[in-house]
Amino acid sequence: MSILQDRNDVPSKKKIFYPIQQPLRNYLIKFDRELELPIQYADMLRFNLATPLLDKNDKDTLWKTVYYDESEMKELYAGLKYIYALMHAAGRLAVMNHLSVSRIDYCSFGNSKPFRVRIINHLNDNYDHFYVKRADASRIYGLELEHILSPNRINYITNKETLIEEHIPGLPGDVFVDEYINDIKFNQTRISKEFVKFNERCFVRLLGDMRSYNFVVDITPDIEGNQYRIRAIDFDQQSYEGKLKLYLPQYFKENNNLVFLGMDSINEQTMKQYQQEERSIISHRVKLGRYRIRELFDASLNDEIAPLEKTLALGQELAAYHQDKKFTKIKHMGRMVKAHLYACLTSKVHD
Repeated sequence: MSILQDRNDVPSKKKIFYPIQQPLRNYLIKFDRELELPIQYADMLRFNLATPLLDKNDKDTLWKTVYYDESEMKELYAGLKYIYALMHAAGRLAVMNHLSVSRIDYCSFGNSKPFRVRIINHLNDNYDHFYVKRADASRIYGLELEHILSPNRINYITNKETLIEEHIPGLPGDVFVDEYINDIKFNQTRISKEFVKFNERCFVRLLGDMRSYNFVVDITPDIEGNQYRIRAIDFDQQSYEGKLKLYLPQYFKENNNLVFLGMDSINEQTMKQYQQEERSIISHRVKLGRYRIRELFDASLNDEIAPLEKTLALGQELAAYHQDKKFTKIKHMGRMVKAHLYACLTSKVHD
């Protein structure tokens, strides 16, 4: 048996893509997530050349810059520019005539195989990005739960089999862990506090695979030192896995430096305080968005968003965690997420 097979923090290598069913489509239409797009994911696949994209240290980024025939490029670039205008200016291209598509990158590594579109402002050479992906129902539930339950707002659009996501700015988590975590000792308690809260947010709404390269760290200068917020950037593993530990970022070896920093910076009592604070904040967000989250869960009951065997396995672990056998009887992942969420918000933090 391989080392990877022995590890308990390895998510499924190949995730099943789940199509958007009509109840979820109706939800997306109601909340202005579903819009007509001139470009679909399938259109992006018609490139005829791809070259490796290297970082500033000439290291392979696992992305490839792709190129298209001139006849394809004119229509494609115009459509992508319109999509950017839809996301940021309600489709008014008149206020964006100084923008153009600078580059398109493609990543065949991972499940979603996204395209990253770089938009440049010719007035000041500033740039922005957005992503074109295959629409996957479980990923969309992850985006919506992030939008409703986290302190972060998420901007995305769906159309047919295509998903458009805005770029989430921040320092890549793996870079932060490797290069910045010990930079300023004064801020280490704040970093540890935020990691505890992030860990709790992921667990309560069952967002999996939050190893360091799947989140970013948003650093805000403050009166005394910096403030930190950890933001998920990959929602591919929303309530898909059957192991409870995969929904807790603290158990991934890629996050060990953050875990060790927390052990040195805060004690168990303080950690539980931060966990309870985060659950209280999430509870408040549930109350504020109760009608929207109710409609989201209603839509999820019509979708298969995880294999049955994973749902049953997770139910066994959640039954032990909550000391409630009802979780062993749940056979649908949408119901599992809902039951777990409300159980977390009505109980104390466990050891």
